[in-house]
Amino acid sequence: MAVKLQGFEFWKTTLRGARYVVAPMVDQSELAWRLLSRRHGAELCYTPMLHAQVFVRDANYRKDNLYSEVCPEDRPLITQFCANDPEVFVQACLLAQDYCDAIDLNLGCPQMIAKRGHYGVFLQDEWELLEKMVKLANEKISVPITCKIRVFNKMEDTVQYAQMLEKAGCQLLTVHGRTKDQKGPATGIASWEHIKAVRNAVNIPVFANGNIQHLSDVEQCMEETGVQGVMSAEGNLHNPALFEGLSPPVWEMAEEYLEVVSQYPPCTLSYVRAHLFKLWHHTLQIHKDLREELAKVKNLQGLTEVSRQLRLRCQEEITNGGEEAGQVVGLPFPHWICQPYVRPVPKDPVANGNGTEVKAVCHKRALSQEDSDGASDALSKNKQKKKARNPHKNFCPEQKPKYIKCEQCGNPKGNQCVFNLCRGCCKKKAYKEVADCPSHGLRFKTKAEKQKSEREEEEGKSRGLQEEEDGGLLNGTLSTPTDPHRGQTVS
Repeated sequence: MAVKLQGFEFWKTTLRGARYVVAPMVDQSELAWRLLSRRHGAELCYTPMLHAQVFVRDANYRKDNLYSEVCPEDRPLITQFCANDPEVFVQACLLAQDYCDAIDLNLGCPQMIAKRGHYGVFLQDEWELLEKMVKLANEKISVPITCKIRVFNKMEDTVQYAQMLEKAGCQLLTVHGRTKDQKGPATGIASWEHIKAVRNAVNIPVFANGNIQHLSDVEQCMEETGVQGVMSAEGNLHNPALFEGLSPPVWEMAEEYLEVVSQYPPCTLSYVRAHLFKLWHHTLQIHKDLREELAKVKNLQGLTEVSRQLRLRCQEEITNGGEEAGQVVGLPFPHWICQPYVRPVPKDPVANGNGTEVKAVCHKRALSQEDSDGASDALSKNKQKKKARNPHKNFCPEQKPKYIKCEQCGNPKGNQCVFNLCRGCCKKKAYKEVADCPSHGLRFKTKAEKQKSEREEEEGKSRGLQEEEDGGLLNGTLSTPTDPHRGQTVS
């Protein structure tokens, strides 16, 4: 068994001293995007965050998200898991370790799904659990264990947190310089001071994450914090050539990405669509009809065609517009150039007549021009899409049919169920009582009676054969046939 490298030796040898890193992004850092990023300067990539428990339980999940994406050009590669159970985390690591160069524990996801699932940044106060998870993984698996964290408000808490993970066996630490509350509209600025404090306090490589929009930001961050590498997420999504220091036309990146997707199938269509929305973000604010078209198409050819139409429109603007073509207020470059997306500052609360503050209301974008009447303005975007597919669909709660509830669980009961239950409860009851429910297609009683009848028929046949054998044996013993020629002399 090869010796497992640690700390700086692991970073210099296995990760080849990587400085430019593409972040783990759910449904976004898939194989095709990683390969595109590597072509344009990325030196290390992470897989999307994978759920350790599902990875252990589901062979198809393993195949779709890691095993089928093995590619010699896609190295070095770190696989990231979210987990909250040491044993499950180690099992997932053991299943993944032969397909990557290290395993990363996600301790930075701030989304609501992470809060509900009790993982990501919502474990950052459970140091005893985290220490056990990292220590056990470091002891059991054959590749190094790394961690990605967010900072605490207090710098000393962040430093102690990082030191605890290092002591437990973490061999490389990525520090996102934002707290768990800095997300969405409240994302704000990442604290490089926190990252610098961690770098000075630990003896393992540190990657910085946050505030990276251009290559100049990468260089400035490394100079100010002293980190070994810099990780980019949103900056990379809007400009895959960020680490080259280039800002190419969007259509060049889009066409190259679509080419990679076609070379390395299968790639989930929703991933491809999301990447095109990110790349064409600024242009789609202008050509809104193509934005709607991009959201509706059902296959890769359709996405490719929408991207081609966007390119043609941009090139037409360049031809007709002269030096001012494509200039948009607030953007440093024409809208068809790859450039970062800067989130708007959250609106201040509005005071009402009583002197109390109320939150500003965000109105959803109408699905299309035809649907932007008063009735559909009250619908969510998803409901508007459903109504576009089925104009007769009714979303009014008062007019929806009322369903009688199941007596046991509260779900709608079957209309003709003999037990007045939903199918799940009916199945359990019918199985227990060996009964039928024609409404739900359950035939436990019928099957039992059929099996009983078949058994009785088999037993009857067996008894008949036995009686025949017994009767034949009895006759042979009691009545021996007489030879009519017995005692006669043959001449």
